[in-house]
Amino acid sequence: MNFRRKKKVAPEISMTSMVDVVLLLLFFFMVSTTFSRQTEIKIKLPEADSIAAEDYPENVTLSIDADGNYYLQKNGELPFELINQKTETLIQALQKLSTNAEQTPVIINADSNTAHQAVIKALEATAHAGFSHISFSALRPETQP
Repeated sequence: MNFRRKKKVAPEISMTSMVDVVLLLLFFFMVSTTFSRQTEIKIKLPEADSIAAEDYPENVTLSIDADGNYYLQKNGELPFELINQKTETLIQALQKLSTNAEQTPVIINADSNTAHQAVIKALEATAHAGFSHISFSALRPETQP
């Protein structure tokens, strides 16, 4: 009879699968954080004393940031930036967003530091696209005590 003890083999933990999981998590978080930045539009609206605007069930929002970049949004969906800042591109994008341009209001959100030319180009594009109800967004000034 053989009473010798067999040598115990030390258990090994395969680190390959753990490294794969960590890298997949890292990749997932890197990709998901870039999505939140794409939906951000940094606009500081100008202040004005005015009455509150009406809410429309269907509307198109045209946002212009301080650099003159245009962003379009329909009915509260995610905004998208135009490929270029040409007037023709803006007109085509506006026409694709609305089937009934004459009845759909356009709300222009222009940053307070936006160049006047960018706002005029937006007005021309909305008129050429067939929109007739155009309004501008503004903030009420804070009252000082």
